[in-house]
Amino acid sequence: MTYTAPPAFTTRPTLQGTFGMSATTHWLATGCSQSVLERGGNAFDAAAAAAFVLHVVEPHLNGPGGDLTAVFATAQDRTPTVLMGQGPAPAGATREHFLAEGLELVPGSGALAAAVPGAVDAWLVLLRDHGTWELADVLGYAIAYARDGHPLLERVGATIAAVAPLFREHWPSSAERWMPHGRPPRSGEMVTNEAYARTLGRLVEAGSAAGDRAERIEAARAEWRGPIAREAVEFARVPHRHSAGTDHAGVIDVADFAAFSAGYEPATTLEFRGHTIAKTGAWGQGPALLQTLAILDGFDDDRLDPSTALGAHTVLEALKLALADREAYYGDDDVPLDALLSPDYAAQRRALITDRASAELRPGRVAGREPFVPPLRTSYTPPAGGGSSLAGLGEPTVAPTGETRGDTCHIDVVDRWGNIISATPSGGWLQSSPTIPTLGFCLGTRLQMCWLEEGAPTTLRPGLRPRTTLTPTLVLTGGRPTLALGSPGGDQQDQWQLLYLLRTLVGGYSPQAAIDAPMLHTTSVPGSFWPRTWEPAGAVVESRLGEDVIADLERRGHRVTRSGDWTLGRLSCVGVDPATGVLSAAANPRGMQGYAAGR
Repeated sequence: MTYTAPPAFTTRPTLQGTFGMSATTHWLATGCSQSVLERGGNAFDAAAAAAFVLHVVEPHLNGPGGDLTAVFATAQDRTPTVLMGQGPAPAGATREHFLAEGLELVPGSGALAAAVPGAVDAWLVLLRDHGTWELADVLGYAIAYARDGHPLLERVGATIAAVAPLFREHWPSSAERWMPHGRPPRSGEMVTNEAYARTLGRLVEAGSAAGDRAERIEAARAEWRGPIAREAVEFARVPHRHSAGTDHAGVIDVADFAAFSAGYEPATTLEFRGHTIAKTGAWGQGPALLQTLAILDGFDDDRLDPSTALGAHTVLEALKLALADREAYYGDDDVPLDALLSPDYAAQRRALITDRASAELRPGRVAGREPFVPPLRTSYTPPAGGGSSLAGLGEPTVAPTGETRGDTCHIDVVDRWGNIISATPSGGWLQSSPTIPTLGFCLGTRLQMCWLEEGAPTTLRPGLRPRTTLTPTLVLTGGRPTLALGSPGGDQQDQWQLLYLLRTLVGGYSPQAAIDAPMLHTTSVPGSFWPRTWEPAGAVVESRLGEDVIADLERRGHRVTRSGDWTLGRLSCVGVDPATGVLSAAANPRGMQGYAAGR
C-alpha cells in the first residue's frame, strides 16, 4: 500500500525566495511583518510587529491581556529555544477561593479566570535580546491601525454578534468598545481602538528618556507591569458576569504583574525520521505531539497516511493515547518527560492500538506514578444554570456567554540571515472578560485550563502556570532549523500540525499541499477549555476526507462528525532548504484570512 499522493492542484503556491518569508493568520499582519524585513529588521522585529497588529485586527483571537509561546533559533545559535510568555495564576487564585465562590470549574469567561498576562512582556524581552529595531518603530504599525482604523474581518463581527446580549446586559464597557453604534460592526467596516493606540503609545513614551535601546524597552516593561497593570487590576476587581452565570470579582493584583517576567527555556525535542522536532516543555501541550510521533514511528508508512482509513484510524488512536497522558501528567511541575518520550514506553502505548476505536481515556503508568484521571463529562450545566453549548465546529468557536474554544492566532518568520521563529499568541480575546475602557483590551482566561479537583498536575494554585494549549513547532534537519510551523485551534493545534508533519516528512508533500490536505482530529479527550467535556471515540473530519474513508472509520467505532469541506486547521509555516538555502512559506486558505508573503 502506497502513501496517498498529493494533488497536483494547491489553493496557493508554496512561496520560495532568498530574502525573507512571513506567514500569519491575517494578511495585514503578514504584510507588516514583511515590511519590517524589507526595511532591514530581522525576523524577531518582524514577528513582534505582526503580533501587536494581530491584537488590533484579530481581537477575537488574541489580545495584549493574553499569553504567548514561541520556539526560535538565531543565526548565531541554531539551538531551538522556547520564548516563555505564559503567566501564572495570581496569588489570590486559590482553589479554596473558587470553591467558596460556588464554582466547580474555573470559568471560561470573566476576569476571575485571568492568569498574569504574558504576551506583551514576552515580545518586549525578545525584542530587547534579539531584535534590532526601536520599540516605537515596531509598535508603529499597530498604533496606526488602532488609531486610524482598519477594515473589520467578517469573523470579528460574527463573534461580537454572538456575545452582543452579554455585552449589553452585563459588560457595558465591551458594548461601548465593540458596538459603538449599538450593533455589532459589519464586515469591512472601518473600526478603531483609540484606547489601545494610547496604551501602546504609553509604552513608547515610557522609554523616551532612557539611555539606550535596551533601557528604553525595560522602561516600557516597567510601564506595562506598573501603571498599566494598576488600571487593569482596579477594573477587574468590580464584580461582573462569568460563564457560570454568576458574578465574581477578579483576584489578580499589581504585585502579580510585577512578579512575572517572561524568559527563555530549552526546547523539548524528539528525533523523528531524520528530523528533530522542538516543542515547549510539559507546562504546555507540546510534548503530546512528540509522544504521538514516537508512537507512530514504529508503524510502516502506510499507517501514517491520514488520507486513508487505516492511517486516519491509527493517527486518531495514537493521539488519544498521547493526550490521555497529557491529562494525567502534564503541568507546571515535575513531569516524567524522559519516561513518556522513551522508545520502550512508546512501544507499550503502540501495542494498545487495535483495529477498533477506543472509547476510553487510557493514560499510561510511568515512573511509578498513579495517573490523574479528570472528571469525564459529556455535558455540563453549572450549578447556577449559566453557560451554554458552544456553537460551531470550526474557528472561532464562541458561545453567547463568552467562553471560547480554540481561538488563537499564529506567526512564522524567517529572514535572510537565518533567524527563524514560530510564535502562537492567544488569550485576552475581546470576549474573554469586560473591556478595560482606558486600555482598550481585556484580561484573558487561561486559568480555565486548571482543575479545581485535588491531585491533578494542573490543580489550581497560586504561581502555577496553567497547562497552555499554545504549541508552536520548530523542525531541525542535521542540526539546522528548517521549518517553523503552527496553528490556532486549542486542543487541535498539535493534532493538525501532526498531519502536516506526517504528510511532509513521510509523504513528501509540499508545505502548501500539506496545509490544503483534509484535516481531522479527536475529541475523545477532556477539553482544555470550559466546560471541559469530552466525546468518547469522537472524531471530527473534513468531509473531503471522502465518504469511503469516513464510513470505514465509523465501522471501526469512531463517532465521526463531518465538519464541512474546508473548516479544520489554520496552519502556516516558513522554511529553509538546508541544501540550497532557499526560503519558503505557506498559509492556510480556510476562512480566507491567513496569508504568506516573501521574496
